Amino acid sequence: MSVELLSRIQFAVTVGFHFLFPPVSIGLAWLLALVEWRAWREDSAVYRQMGRFFGKLLGLTFAAGVVTGIVMEFQFGSNWARYSRFVGDIFGAPLAAEAIFAFFLESTFLGLYLLGRGRVSQRTTFVSVVMVAIGATISAFWIIVANSWMQTPAGYRLTPEGRAELADFWAAVFNPSTMLRFGHTLAASLACGAFFMAGVGAYILLRNRRDDAPAAAMARSAVRIGVVAGLVASLLVLYPLGHHHARQVARLQPEKFAAIEGLYTSQHRAPLVMFALPYTQPPELKAKVEVPGLLSWMAFGDVNAHVPGIDQFPPENIPPLWLTFVSFHNMVLLGMFLIALGAVATVQLRGGRLFRRRWLLWTLVAAVPAPVAACQFGWVAAEVGRQPWIVYKLMRTADAFSSNLSPGQVLFSLIAFCVVYLVLGTLYFLILFRKMHQEAAGH
Repeated sequence: MSVELLSRIQFAVTVGFHFLFPPVSIGLAWLLALVEWRAWREDSAVYRQMGRFFGKLLGLTFAAGVVTGIVMEFQFGSNWARYSRFVGDIFGAPLAAEAIFAFFLESTFLGLYLLGRGRVSQRTTFVSVVMVAIGATISAFWIIVANSWMQTPAGYRLTPEGRAELADFWAAVFNPSTMLRFGHTLAASLACGAFFMAGVGAYILLRNRRDDAPAAAMARSAVRIGVVAGLVASLLVLYPLGHHHARQVARLQPEKFAAIEGLYTSQHRAPLVMFALPYTQPPELKAKVEVPGLLSWMAFGDVNAHVPGIDQFPPENIPPLWLTFVSFHNMVLLGMFLIALGAVATVQLRGGRLFRRRWLLWTLVAAVPAPVAACQFGWVAAEVGRQPWIVYKLMRTADAFSSNLSPGQVLFSLIAFCVVYLVLGTLYFLILFRKMHQEAAGH
């Protein structure tokens, strides 16, 4: 295997594992802001208990995200040196802003939120978790800025030495895809936090046989908040945020759009593929289920609009077709499942019927990984769909990796990362389940 391929796999592993945690942290922090507000304004023991319990899970998830995120950023220098030289003047600014304006804010107030409970007023507890949520959101914004610049670069100039240099800070920050991608990611994070809260609450209810126990009352409130917030967030991910983001991709990254939608031939009245089995050689879809004209309407607002297909682009600029198509459609499938689950669970909340439907509570427990998996599939579709460019139309991935590394060095570090992440992931879930069992038992 080549250094380029191994470096790509290593970065995918490290980013993919890291990306398990920030969406949950962001969404959970905002939901805890609601919980602590109600604990403060209503002087509610149930919401204070919920804040105490889910605050511990937020701290655990935040810690796992920090540890894995640090490793991720070091790879820009170790495995992607030529890329770092090319974009360092631009890429460094949002990463520095993320550390200065977001990470320190988030970590400082998280310490106050977790360690100050019982030592500070409930109002201060509420303010501290709001600051945690704001810090996490700002952090996500700057990371999205950096990644969006790679998708739709703006506000730069090329130096005679062939480096990208920052020419307009605000144009680079608010490049054409930043705000749409930020809104889409933020709504997806809220869905992750909401279904996490609902699933954990459902698990505690299923483990706790006493309906009058304090843990049961807290868990029922967690399920109520989680399923309603999860439904609202999942709908927002689909429309308007997901819809308008897809239209932006259709205009600015047509190769990616054709790949994710499985449009291999340019055509008017392009169909939206609902289901298909993709094959790469030659590019074709089998067992297709499609709606004629719907893709043209969704992309350009006209059912008769012409949509460029894969056949319109040079072969060297076409992204990997199978992985891009499958990851995007799996993201959509999981999103539709979450909308349906959230709608059913919300309806069943009336009269407390949800809490008597053990099968539905177990479904909420099983659905906890679903929004996180949807985020992972969305990230794969976005990043693989940009290939072969690491910076769209400016730098190819084949020209970006560190050429002074040997395949053996990269393979060794890849295996080491996999082992470490396996240990970290195991510890995270063991601690998570231990805290859930303790809460269900009333300890």
